[in-house]
Amino acid sequence: MADLSNENGVFPKDSHEGTKDTEDTKLNENEIGRVIIDTAIDLHRKLGPGLLESVYEVILIKYLFQKGLYVQRQVSIPIKFEGELFDEGFRVDIFVQGKVIIELKSIEKVTNAHKKQLLTYLKLTDIKVGYLLNFGTELMKNGIFRIINCEIN
Repeated sequence: MADLSNENGVFPKDSHEGTKDTEDTKLNENEIGRVIIDTAIDLHRKLGPGLLESVYEVILIKYLFQKGLYVQRQVSIPIKFEGELFDEGFRVDIFVQGKVIIELKSIEKVTNAHKKQLLTYLKLTDIKVGYLLNFGTELMKNGIFRIINCEIN
């Protein structure tokens, strides 16, 4: 499993790193997912579609943190290839509770390539569940995709 710890990614910067050791870490992926979906729908209702991904990212992170979840943003994941570690792997938009990856988009239409991208992230990190959230849709419910890594034992 990849080490997803990243001091630069913890929100907010000064604090509550202890939150990851609270009762909230006992939430399973489905419970975390419900919080993510409810929060994303609420955020989309308030802001509407079409803003930059970064706007949705920082506000979603703030809301999830306020709900007691341990959240990291823009976590760099190195890639190990042929025995060598490359730091230039990829970045996870949002990592929640050490259990769920969120990939954000603000586009007109999600394609299979976007879903495959998230599935690859899940496989490379041995994470079971991820959410692709597209804030570019008219209705947020049409922009929510739950992706499962079936290769987890």
